[in-house]
Amino acid sequence: MTPSPRWTLAAVAVAALLVGFVVTRVAADDRGPGERRQQVVSAGEVPGDGARTALPGLAPATGEPTLPGFDTARPAAGAVARVAGPFDDRYTWSGLRLGDGRVSGDLTVTSDVSDLLELEVVVGFYDARGDLLGTRRAVRHHTLHQDRAGAPDETQHVVVGVPGGLRGAVVAAAVGVPVLVNE
Repeated sequence: MTPSPRWTLAAVAVAALLVGFVVTRVAADDRGPGERRQQVVSAGEVPGDGARTALPGLAPATGEPTLPGFDTARPAAGAVARVAGPFDDRYTWSGLRLGDGRVSGDLTVTSDVSDLLELEVVVGFYDARGDLLGTRRAVRHHTLHQDRAGAPDETQHVVVGVPGGLRGAVVAAAVGVPVLVNE
């Protein structure tokens, strides 16, 4: 059986597209083979199977993200203060409260309409003198199974419990957002 001219033409067109794609990718990357390897950190530095890249001039993070304002916040008894962070112009808080052994509130992203990919909220807990007793964080990672049709939900209900060892001593709290990533 001989392939029809239409199938032959289609096969030649697909092959030409693939060759064009490969040639374009190779031409766009004008680095030499040694330069390409330098951007990938050795796998021995990465736990598990993850890949890590290194960017010139940037040092990798050494701990959990935090905000410097927790040391000086000193919120009034019963209050939940806000600590300044790098994304404050991208969200609002509503219903922030300290009660029932936890801090809760709704964070609404106002910068644009898109899915929230990463969110980290840090809560500082204070005693009656206004001294910082400790912090605790809530982290939300977007996963593929959270994808759904329709408009993205830009409001996140956040609840962070007072650490067990601090209950009874906590009279105030402060919240800050060191990580916020949306599309």
